[in-house]
Amino acid sequence: MKIRINGNSVRFRLTRSDVKQLAVTGKLEEKVDFGGALLTYAIRLGNSKELTSSFQNSTITLYMPERMIGELANTDTVGFENHNGELYLLVEKDFTCMDNVSEDQSDNYPNPLAKNFYEEGD
Repeated sequence: MKIRINGNSVRFRLTRSDVKQLAVTGKLEEKVDFGGALLTYAIRLGNSKELTSSFQNSTITLYMPERMIGELANTDTVGFENHNGELYLLVEKDFTCMDNVSEDQSDNYPNPLAKNFYEEGD
């Protein structure tokens, strides 16, 4: 699971195994150690009909309805978004990049634009 924060938006990107774990357990969690201070970011099964979030005790939590988790896991749906007050929330499948990157992308979803990208490059 990756998180990107830009201004007043938070975007969670999930690999195939992340989506599978979320569908089975209803939760995902990662930690970043800043040398004495931890930042935790998590996705949890939520009771609302929309994406909601909280920030407590150095933990960013995105709450996701069961319906959305099931749709993400069992369909071609790419992601979901919502405004939680002024905060924009987005959770989406993590697709492979079409340019050269050094990170391991073996668990990412195949990029649906890759076929067109490579055909245009021929």
